[in-house]
Amino acid sequence: MKVTLITGASGGIGAALAHELAAQKHNLLLVARSEQPLKTLCETLSAQHGIAAQYIVADLSQPDGAQQVFEATQQRNLAVEVLVNNAGRGSSGEFVQNDLQSELDMLQLNNASLVALCHYFLPGMIARKSGSIVNVGSLAAFFPSPYMAVYAASKMFVRSFTEALTEECRPHKVHVLLFNPGFTSSGFMDTPANNNNWGKVLTEGAYTQSAEQVAREMVRALEKQKNFHVSGRLNLLATKVLALIPNRTVARLFANSKRKKMEL
Repeated sequence: MKVTLITGASGGIGAALAHELAAQKHNLLLVARSEQPLKTLCETLSAQHGIAAQYIVADLSQPDGAQQVFEATQQRNLAVEVLVNNAGRGSSGEFVQNDLQSELDMLQLNNASLVALCHYFLPGMIARKSGSIVNVGSLAAFFPSPYMAVYAASKMFVRSFTEALTEECRPHKVHVLLFNPGFTSSGFMDTPANNNNWGKVLTEGAYTQSAEQVAREMVRALEKQKNFHVSGRLNLLATKVLALIPNRTVARLFANSKRKKMEL
């Protein structure tokens, strides 16, 4: 059976995307750490849209998470036709004060597991000469972000890797999309590493989209076979403006602004 695999699917953008694709009759394979939300979502989507919806419980912040997902698809005889690497998390605050293991786990989730899943599922797509990979970047992929230093760097990696992979996959008829949301009402900032004063300073007054808006834009970009998309017109404008300014200047301006808001 051909399926669309979505990581980070228990809530936020991943769950909204699952609803959008189920309405278009995609059979789904949803991946996240929490079983109950996945089970409930699969039951709901199957009942509403008459599609096959399955789930895999896996922690992609662990080194063996991606392999567990791949092996489960092999055991179930599932062909992943669309891979959406949506799972990710961030952290806010002074790097030297942040928990080191949490930062390293974030790199495993945002980068290493994303690379591993691409490597596991790409051979099947190449053999079939069809398929799509969507790697979810971020507005933070376009500039360094002091007090969110590791997260921004992880998304810069996603951007560079995906842009290169796009060209490697082109001769094989495999479509690759780098999709970049900005701030989204998705629970992303509600984690212990983000739900702090630095995180609140970062998001205060920021242009924000709903998870449903972002999911709809992602589906449209996928349908149009785009290789690159920034979600939200204001976010796209921000990337174009900031591209005119040296990164070191952007970093200095961001750092000064955040310190002023923190009254440091």
